Amino acid sequence: MAGGGHGGDEVILLDLKVSMFGMRVRVALAEKGIEYEYREENLAQKSQLLLEMNPIHKKLPVLIHKGNPIVESLVIVQYIDEVWRDKKPLLMPSEPYQRAQARFWGDFITKKVYEVGRRVWVTKGEQQEKAKKELIEILKTLEGELGDKAYFGGEEFGFVDVALISFYPWFHAYETCADFKVEAECPKLVEWGKRCMARESVAKSTADPQEVYEFVQSMKLVVGID
Repeated sequence: MAGGGHGGDEVILLDLKVSMFGMRVRVALAEKGIEYEYREENLAQKSQLLLEMNPIHKKLPVLIHKGNPIVESLVIVQYIDEVWRDKKPLLMPSEPYQRAQARFWGDFITKKVYEVGRRVWVTKGEQQEKAKKELIEILKTLEGELGDKAYFGGEEFGFVDVALISFYPWFHAYETCADFKVEAECPKLVEWGKRCMARESVAKSTADPQEVYEFVQSMKLVVGID
């Protein structure tokens, strides 16, 4: 991981390696080439710093910049884009309507893919089957929005790509738990995922799918699903 910053401008990231929300922030920081100190948190035993920096939600990730905490992954990505505007690429579109669209899809991904994806691995039987069908529909909606473009914003990797690519390492866990293949349902979306993963910023900032799967397996034991 990148090292710490200097003096008052230091950037610290409180995170969990397999977190799809943390991966977003790491991708954004890597795209901009920002040095930061990475601190892995333990969900079972949250650090005092995390509780102080995010007292409302007590969740990860938390970006600490110049001693100030910024929380909620998409808020952090937008913050990174605004604060380091001089560092290319710009992740948010420059045009207000396109920016609004990007925020809409970012929000859609956060709510829908996360919630339904979670149901895919925490349920069994009919409930799981229902969640799987719902997840496929959501991914098809996203594939429709992508269309024939290289990235969601067009030719350039941007905000919506950052929002969604962090779920790509989770596909393996969803597929294994619910016995399906995303590629069979959404080939263009998987092609897009591979295109994103070919970027050094994405490859070095995302968790290994097997690691995610093992995390899911350990979480299933915690919530009592075998």
